[in-house]
Amino acid sequence: MTTRTTKLGGRTIATGLAFPEGPVAMQDGSVVLVEIARGTLTRVLPDGRTEVIAKTGGGPNGAALGPDGCFYLCNNGGFDWGREPDGLLRPTGRAADYSGGRIERVNPADGKVEVLYTECDGVTLKGPNDLVLDDRGGIWFTDLGKVYGRQMDRGAIYYARTDGSLIREVAFPLITPNGIGLSPDGKTLYVAETEPARLWKFAITGEGTVHRDPWPSPHGGQLVAGLPGYQRFDSLAVEEGGNICVATLIRGGISVITPAGDLLEFHEAPEPYCTNICFGGPDRRKAYITLSGFGTLVEVDWPRAGLALAA
Repeated sequence: MTTRTTKLGGRTIATGLAFPEGPVAMQDGSVVLVEIARGTLTRVLPDGRTEVIAKTGGGPNGAALGPDGCFYLCNNGGFDWGREPDGLLRPTGRAADYSGGRIERVNPADGKVEVLYTECDGVTLKGPNDLVLDDRGGIWFTDLGKVYGRQMDRGAIYYARTDGSLIREVAFPLITPNGIGLSPDGKTLYVAETEPARLWKFAITGEGTVHRDPWPSPHGGQLVAGLPGYQRFDSLAVEEGGNICVATLIRGGISVITPAGDLLEFHEAPEPYCTNICFGGPDRRKAYITLSGFGTLVEVDWPRAGLALAA
């Protein structure tokens, strides 16, 4: 299959954001996202103005809107940051004031932040990164881990109820698991690993359970696709037709991968830290993409409709 390559055009909605991630397209036309380096959940209005919904501290990393109208956040506990000569901001490791990984619930009415989970069966969460809600009211989320000095945590996938009553480990170990999403029929879980630039899938068998293939699968997943050369995967979103749109670092852009594992398209971004994508608009044909290194949120006309998320 020949891969189509295009340049991201569209409209710049906001600039000056502090490493934005986790965009959620709202029905009123605003986009709610996290600013990891600022430690906030922020609303970006259509005219580019911003409003802080909540100050979470640490490193809010992924966000999703729950059926109760609250936002559910992965908080990685905080990064240290480095600024490149051209002004690009990037995370460089675990923060000196690292506050521990957790899953949080934020009430947008009053900005109250509630910590739901900090550990699973005695294992502390290290760096929760991204999440997706299912139609049971549950959260599938990745824990990327942390890098500190010469050490790096091995990551995992978890499942948790939004009411705080259950958390379970789904798969371990993964190498920097990041983006996570569900197939249109809700039967397949997709997970992207950052450093290897690999996309995996797991067949869902129940509430927070998946089929796990035996060795040589390192964690029970089935490989969907991997990218050549020095590229890195970040967060992802799924199209209505089933394609998986994976934000791709270093090369910078969105890799569109079919369920069969073919690289269908690459939408090239103007910077290397293209970190996340979500869909919105009346027909979900608007893509909202975070370009985090320079703190930008863009809106792009997408060639196909995005998947309607559970809420």
